[in-house]
Amino acid sequence: MGRPVRPPGVRPPLARPPIARPPGWRPNRPWHPGYPGYGRYRPGYWWRGATVAGVAGWTLGRWSNPVYYSYGTGGSVYYEGDTVYVEGEAYASADEYYDQATTIAEAAPEYTEEEAAEVEWLPLGVFALTQEGVSASNMYLQLAISKDGILSGTFYNETTGATHPVEGSVDNETQRAAWRMADGENADVVMETGVYNLTEEQTDVLVHFGPDTTQTWQMVRLDEGERPEE
Repeated sequence: MGRPVRPPGVRPPLARPPIARPPGWRPNRPWHPGYPGYGRYRPGYWWRGATVAGVAGWTLGRWSNPVYYSYGTGGSVYYEGDTVYVEGEAYASADEYYDQATTIAEAAPEYTEEEAAEVEWLPLGVFALTQEGVSASNMYLQLAISKDGILSGTFYNETTGATHPVEGSVDNETQRAAWRMADGENADVVMETGVYNLTEEQTDVLVHFGPDTTQTWQMVRLDEGERPEE
């Protein structure tokens, strides 16, 4: 099966965008997954996509049977009124499902500078985020995963020029990967998908705007070679 066709208007960020360079040390607070010892990796390392086998091996077989999520009508996860259904079965209320996603995203630990320098990261790649009903993208997300299932990365909005560190984790039982901005910006917004969805070229991502509103967006993988030269 060939590579999915990129939606019209989805393009790589401007030359050498902030998303390609995870942010540096923020003073006067501990390191956390948004600020690990990235300096020992080549910049191009973060553009690599991970494979199913790569994620399984990196996390020491923590999730030996990959689970994939899709959202909305016809998907494996959908909402009917205030109830969330998973694989056709009532699973939780909308509030409970949001609380679960928030708990997963908040499970990322804070590290001391010394601890952060020891953490190893597998890149999951750089993605364009496409909003529901919008063909063009001006938002980009870089993600990486630690051997313990902690997520780290950077969110970049090309329109505003804003860059935010991202942190989250993967739930061991459900394989739900959830993350949010680590600097407190848009504190109610949580994004989630399956950890193995992040090995695909294009995948659904469920965006929670607080407990009452969700949208299904698309994440489309970008290659480093698609980045324009400076």
